[in-house]
Amino acid sequence: MPISQSSPDGEDPVIIIGGGLAGCEAAWQLLSRGHRVTLYEMKPRRFSPAHKTPCLGELVCSNSLRSNQVENAVGLLKEEMRLHNSLIMRAADATRVPAGSALAVDRLKFSQFIEENLASRPEFTLIREEKVSIPAGRTVIVASGPLTSEALSREIAEVTGSGRLYFYDAISPIVDGETIGADKVFYASRYGHGSGDYLNCPLTEESYRKFREDLLSAETVPLKSFEDMACFEGCLPIEIMAARGENTLLFGPMKPVGLTDPKTGEAPYAVVQLRRENAEGTLFNLVGFQTKMTYPEQRRIFRTIPGLENAEFVRYGSVHRNTYLHSPHILDSRFRLQSDKRIFFAGQITGVEGYVESAASGLLAGIFVSASLGGKEPSPPPPTTALGALIHYITRSGQPSFQPMNVNFGLFTPLENRKVARRYRGMRYAERALRDIKAWKESLE
Repeated sequence: MPISQSSPDGEDPVIIIGGGLAGCEAAWQLLSRGHRVTLYEMKPRRFSPAHKTPCLGELVCSNSLRSNQVENAVGLLKEEMRLHNSLIMRAADATRVPAGSALAVDRLKFSQFIEENLASRPEFTLIREEKVSIPAGRTVIVASGPLTSEALSREIAEVTGSGRLYFYDAISPIVDGETIGADKVFYASRYGHGSGDYLNCPLTEESYRKFREDLLSAETVPLKSFEDMACFEGCLPIEIMAARGENTLLFGPMKPVGLTDPKTGEAPYAVVQLRRENAEGTLFNLVGFQTKMTYPEQRRIFRTIPGLENAEFVRYGSVHRNTYLHSPHILDSRFRLQSDKRIFFAGQITGVEGYVESAASGLLAGIFVSASLGGKEPSPPPPTTALGALIHYITRSGQPSFQPMNVNFGLFTPLENRKVARRYRGMRYAERALRDIKAWKESLE
């Protein structure tokens, strides 16, 4: 399929580095607003370890874009993207294959739809070569993905500052705070320091031994050939720590020292500590529980922890190769580098997780770049919306730690009526979000 290699006369084109979902969506948003775009994609001259085809918008590990129902956070995110003429959503809807309530696609037709629609625009130029530097004096969107090449990673590290670029994820699971059994846990900080900042799940010796046995026999996700566990020594998976000795966990993340269970007046034999993931206290992180266990095994084993029997996981733990920025410290609320306003980032390199979230960040970056070129500074969408909640999480400063995240209702501004029955809650979030995102869209226009 021929793609233009020259651009029409006029303004300098926006440079986009990376032809994944984020880069393609950002390009489409800019083209739809009358801008010229030059997109650099290193395939097929060079492939990352995860990619297999030369296609733009390649789906590498699944053909599913997850739930398509608006009462689910990712389904709501899709609907908000459709309201903004998303190319990725148009491609997904046009190439959908049967998958129940999920939105799954024909991978090849999906990529072909994206390429053909971009190529149909005379303002679009595709250059198939690796871009190893960020052009000086130009407006640039870096959407190079979670497996950014070594050369470009060095360039990004230089422009963002040392220590702000991460090369792997060691992620602990996050649970919905409302699904934690309050009668089985207690708030406390070690030795009484702080103001009881942690939720503690106490274990007896018997329950600890059984928990460790479950960890040792759990099914795990095999490493990819390009992942090196040696680099994870400082934050080992919980199951590897368990294998190092019968009491290793008792001197690590399950250490009971300095804690007193108010129900017994004594220190528990072991504890699992949960830390707030957000100021609202709707999400809690299992401290030190990064893992390579499969998702079903995490759900089964972690639900044996007292207080987590009915826990709903909004994110599972993982340890995998990933390149991402410490975005809250370096990006503003428009995905723009705080130190250089001409450089924008989009996609998984910003710290979003998932195909849809990656494309959504590209959509927002395209909108913000277009506004910037027109001399405007629109506010980001409000955190009552899926798009707004995502960008709020990615760029909100003051977070004690930052790890990639899928969209979920725990990131949204809580509902005004917190007593809404759980089965209706998703629809209430959706109704409010769709109202507010339409108002935000009108403010842009």
